[in-house]
This record gives sequence, structure tokens and C-alpha cells, in this order.
Amino acid sequence: GGWRGGAVRAGERRCARGRRAAVRAELTMDEVSEVGRKRDGPQIRGKCFVVRDNIDTDQIIPAEYLTLVPSVPAEYAKLGTYALIGLPEGDYPERYVVPPAERTEYPVIIGGDNFGCGSSREHAPIALGAAGGKCVVAESYARIFFRNCSATGELYPIETPQRLVDKFTTGDQVTVDFDKYTITNDTTGDSYPLNDLGDVLPVVDAGGIFEFARRSGMIKRK
Repeated sequence: GGWRGGAVRAGERRCARGRRAAVRAELTMDEVSEVGRKRDGPQIRGKCFVVRDNIDTDQIIPAEYLTLVPSVPAEYAKLGTYALIGLPEGDYPERYVVPPAERTEYPVIIGGDNFGCGSSREHAPIALGAAGGKCVVAESYARIFFRNCSATGELYPIETPQRLVDKFTTGDQVTVDFDKYTITNDTTGDSYPLNDLGDVLPVVDAGGIFEFARRSGMIKRK
């Protein structure tokens, strides 16, 4: 009968929700997120992913993926798999996250002018961070994206006084040094100066603005 079929379907939906809840319960944020642990010591080393000018938030994380809830560990991890999926394939044949991998092999992103322009969605730096991104080195940033990087603690948004997108190639090994404020292309041996992060550095180190405020005594711990 109709009601029996409806009851079966309702039961199946409850089971599916239960399975999703079980998957979510199995993961913790510490397992999927490196916020507050983006660097161990004064350097970040690894491969770089090079993009050009005006990389907008739709290219970083298209709107269709904004239904994923970053505070849910499994959905946070899933969000990372879509990081930079909006880049045009003709210009960027290499994917930032290559399926079936869930994380990127490029902890450092090198960009041009106006990185992170477009909408003000916090999902943009979160997606990059969830994918395994640790810092962006760019000529300039959209102001809201820059602020969201530090507020979420997902990325170090470092500015460079000169254009670097022509000095690096995706896949080059790089070293970002926070003591010297330099980025070195370990593939070519060339080093370039970076702008000091100033007050942004301890905020990202702490894991975002709220954790920084708690550690600084501005917000009382519960």
C-alpha cells in the first residue's frame, strides 16, 4: 500500500541520515583541520601552485558548494576537495586537488594582483585551508578575502613587493621563511622578498581571531 511504501521510504531516509551522522561523529576537526598548526617553526616548505590575476571567490569555491557546513568535520574535509575547482581548465590544466585525493600537494599558492576578489564568502579561504593550503603569496588581495584569511586562521595572506607569477611554475619546490620574510624557489635557487605580515601573523598562528582573542584575554574561556 501507499502508506507502507511511504513508511519504508521514510525509514530509508532516517537510515541515510543516521549513516551520515555516524560518519560525521567519526571525524573530529583536529583530524581534518590544521588551523592553529599551519606551520611548525619559521618555514613552510612544499610545492607551489601558480595562478594569475583576479582570482575570484567563484573560482576558489563555486556557489554550488556553499551548502557544505565548515563546522561539520566531514563537510569541512569535503569542501577542501573542491578548492579552486572553478578555475578555467584551458588556463589551468593541473587541478589544485586531484581526485581521488582529498587534499592538495601544493601548500603554497602564488598569485598575482587582486587575489580573492568577488563575494565576501568565508568559504573561500576555508576551502583552500581545508584542502591543505597554508599560505598565499600574492601581489595584492581583495580586502575582505585578506581579512577572512586571518579571521578563520586558514591561510597566511602574504603580499609581495614584486610580481612573482612569472618567476615560479606550478610544481616548483619553495620555502617561505617567516623570519627573513623571503620566498625561495628551491628549484631555481632564487629568493624574493615578502612583505611583513605584522599583526596578522600571531592571529593566524593562534588559529583565527577568536582563538587569538581568547589567548590574549580579550574573551574569557568557557
